[in-house]
Amino acid sequence: MQFYLFGELIVLPTDVIAAWVSVIIGAPLALYWFTKKRYWPVVWDFATSTNHRKIGMLYIIFALLFFFRAGIDALFIRLQLVTAENEFWVFQGDKYNEVFTTHGTMMIFFVAMPLLIGLMNVAVPLQIGANDLAFPFLNAIGFYLFLTGGMIFFAAFFFNAAPNAGWTAYAPLSTYEFTSGPNNNYYIFGLQVSGLGTIFAAINMIVTILRLRAPGLKLTRMPLFPWASLITSFLILVAFPVLAIALLLLQFDRFYGATFFLGEMGHPVYWQHLFWIFGHPEVYILALPAFGIFSDIISSFSRKNVFGYTSMVIALALIGLLGFMVWAHHMFTVGLGPFANTFFAITTMMIAVPTGIKVFNWLFTMRRGVIRLQTPMLFALGFIPTFVMGGVTGVMLASAAADMQYHDTYFVVAHFHYVIIGSTVLGAFAGLYYWYPKMTGKVLDDKLGKWHFWLFLIGFHLTFFPQHLAGLNGMPRRVYDYTWEDGVFVYNFISTIGAFLMGASMLFVLWNIYKTHRTKEENVGPDPWDGRTLEWSVPSPVPEHPFEKMPVIDRRDALWWAKQEERSLPIEDHPRTSPIAVRTVQPLVLSAALTILSFGFIYGWVWMQILGGAASLGFFLLRAFNDERTEAYRKEEQDDE
Repeated sequence: MQFYLFGELIVLPTDVIAAWVSVIIGAPLALYWFTKKRYWPVVWDFATSTNHRKIGMLYIIFALLFFFRAGIDALFIRLQLVTAENEFWVFQGDKYNEVFTTHGTMMIFFVAMPLLIGLMNVAVPLQIGANDLAFPFLNAIGFYLFLTGGMIFFAAFFFNAAPNAGWTAYAPLSTYEFTSGPNNNYYIFGLQVSGLGTIFAAINMIVTILRLRAPGLKLTRMPLFPWASLITSFLILVAFPVLAIALLLLQFDRFYGATFFLGEMGHPVYWQHLFWIFGHPEVYILALPAFGIFSDIISSFSRKNVFGYTSMVIALALIGLLGFMVWAHHMFTVGLGPFANTFFAITTMMIAVPTGIKVFNWLFTMRRGVIRLQTPMLFALGFIPTFVMGGVTGVMLASAAADMQYHDTYFVVAHFHYVIIGSTVLGAFAGLYYWYPKMTGKVLDDKLGKWHFWLFLIGFHLTFFPQHLAGLNGMPRRVYDYTWEDGVFVYNFISTIGAFLMGASMLFVLWNIYKTHRTKEENVGPDPWDGRTLEWSVPSPVPEHPFEKMPVIDRRDALWWAKQEERSLPIEDHPRTSPIAVRTVQPLVLSAALTILSFGFIYGWVWMQILGGAASLGFFLLRAFNDERTEAYRKEEQDDE
């Protein structure tokens, strides 16, 4: 099926037509169901709120939706590779390039990042005794920028124009000369818009942690998750602008004939430097918050304070610092020379030291502890050996000579997934189960949670461990076919079984959420896990102003020690200078304006660029002459009187 849209020829194959039909049928049904169940007030409340808990829940909800979408892409990849010389439906050639590009991009930018930012939104303000993030309105803007970028990227599939240059978008493949359609324009604008939202989230988190801590909560007394969030936010402030610059230069190459990455004046290695100066810190942007989550969970479920707190904080900082000194280990085969290869090999090996410190500290935290094997703790226990395996293969790849053999094989694919899934995804699942009571007031079913854990962990190792062996046997990454003579069929067959086992485990998450909210009428108390940090001192779910009187902190894990001494935390009055959550539709307005502007650039429609630009300018004018906080402060003063 093909048609012209504003002069642009759109060709829709069978799979895209099926997606359109499902949306056209499903959207009215969803609208009817929401109307019948009278859920629209709740939806509108969340859509217009600036409260940190609700924004955090929105991040998590949409990240999980993107997770299922990217997971389906992964299953398509595995179905194509399940056997040699396979002809699975249409997922071959360029269509296969689109599938693995969308899978990788969505998992990194629209699943892992928002899952962690969502958990930061929910937990960090509570752990430091703040009523909200420092800039609630900016927090809402950041979320809608993420969502807008994700929807722009996701919309490419519905116009049969999914990005097809890989999630790293290596030049010159991503330039107009080699991929002339609109496909990679969706990549540029989806990541530009969502990346800006991530930068806003980082600024918000830094100011919140540094300026809104409870009285007595020195940085040396702060829980490790806020510490990890703070260091991660600084990494974002340095790394994401580099990505924005790289995408802007690629945009100029594609749209205006510039030659930053192609031609006599440009060079494709320039793109690699810019991308990996962002890309490798991104690994630690994803891993460090997970380290903080695991630190809090292991301490709580072992009923012990974190072993070596100071060394844990120093290790976090060292990982963040060294993360900016290792990017060229992705480029050992480029030909940078022996000095550069040696320097980046040494710094890559060095980063294993602070990581190893953290692993031993987690083990010593559990030593002689009273360990409770509930679902959050199981994910933490599964993380340690999984991440160590990923770290060991990382040290193997750090050798420039060995990397010449490993590079661009499935060995690298396996290593990457062991690091990212082993830390970020397992950490996000652990945090989801751990802080679910703070979000909803209910505890997810532990039995179903354990089914999710074991199926996911077993499926994960079945999927990615054989890929090490396939890579060592010479299977290159990014290929959609292989022969029987290659000798990698068994590894791919086992890997496909594991992938479907991981997919099946996610059905237990959906059933767990449905069952929990269908059968559990009463909300749990403020402290269902017998926690150690401040979030467990406030009601579940968290009200909009949980700390009307500020707790005074005199030591680390102050709540835990107060409970052991059978007393309450001391509190003190404070002036009403806390951020106030309000309702506003302005982020929705900006989201619509940026969507129009992005599609104008993607397809070169000047009239839409003008319309989107005018709408964006209108948003800033609206914001300049309207401040919804004024009415909120007046209402609060009236309530006080």
